[in-house]
Amino acid sequence: MKKLLTIMMALAVVALAPSSYAQENIITIGTGAVTGVYYPAGGAICRLVNRGRKEHGIRCFVESTGGSIYNLRALRDGEISLGIVQSDWQYNAYRGEGVFADGPPFRDLRSVFSLHSEMFTVAVAKDSGIKDFNGLKGKRVNIGDAGSGMRDIMQSLMDAHGWSKANLAEVNELKPTDAAHALCSGKIDAMVFAAGHPNGLIQEVTAGCGAKLVPLEGKEVDQLLAKNPYYARTAIPGGMYPGNPQNTATFGVKAMLVTTADADEEAVYQLTKAVFDNFDSFKTLHFVFATLEKDRMVPTGMVAPVHPGALRYFREVGLMKDELKPTAAGTPVSAASVSTASSGRALRPLPGIDPADADNNQ
Repeated sequence: MKKLLTIMMALAVVALAPSSYAQENIITIGTGAVTGVYYPAGGAICRLVNRGRKEHGIRCFVESTGGSIYNLRALRDGEISLGIVQSDWQYNAYRGEGVFADGPPFRDLRSVFSLHSEMFTVAVAKDSGIKDFNGLKGKRVNIGDAGSGMRDIMQSLMDAHGWSKANLAEVNELKPTDAAHALCSGKIDAMVFAAGHPNGLIQEVTAGCGAKLVPLEGKEVDQLLAKNPYYARTAIPGGMYPGNPQNTATFGVKAMLVTTADADEEAVYQLTKAVFDNFDSFKTLHFVFATLEKDRMVPTGMVAPVHPGALRYFREVGLMKDELKPTAAGTPVSAASVSTASSGRALRPLPGIDPADADNNQ
């Protein structure tokens, strides 16, 4: 009898528990290597979401993964709830191009918001005389190691200028660390790099050997960006690096938080709200977030459509005021038709690290 009474009391406690605990919604963000930027970025997002889980019933985990391509495939397979990916890989996945050409286009892919820009950066020796991209002609240039994203961007820029390797005095294909050493030792005149800023390697070459950053602008860059909507204009802030007091115009891909069309609208709304309503706090959670601006984080819909949960928040706070949003194919669709993309399926959980359970998880 006593045992039966204990069981009945336990069941009563569960029945009377607040719905925010009884119906807790678990979401998982796929990121990248623990030593990279995507992993702490995911942790920063989860930390803010988990602060309010008593109110909205959502618990967020961050999962270390193989990066952009892995995350996009895991999203398609329903293995993670959201993922942080480069905007160019997102573009290719949505269309079934590039490394995703072996499968159908990922038309259920949706944008939530962007994070930092991974900027294409050209650093030149202080006595090289190079003032712009055209100044690289006839110089010794490290164009990036084969297979890297920076190498792909450099090749695209060279193509836009009508150049081949023959236009350079010497072509090097060194990895970033080796390129930095070569630049400071006078073995090359310029190196290219792609990363969020501030960046330790660029700090090394500017502080260590007085390297200068070269602006990337002009009609060739305009044409390249018009042709490839996953690139975005940006600038390296003046004064961020020694000897470079002016803003340096450039462009690059963006780190994007993405999900799928059938992800729960309320969960995506609450995640977006947690980050943007606590924006000043969010910017302190990783150094690459320091220069973020709210309006530049709102996706345009030109790479993949915006998820209705995120769209709802952006409209509520006035960050997205237009009545029509372009789809990834460039055809405007109404906000109402975008909102019907969600079927309300709960986001799927995976085992992971819960930032709410460890103060130093960042």
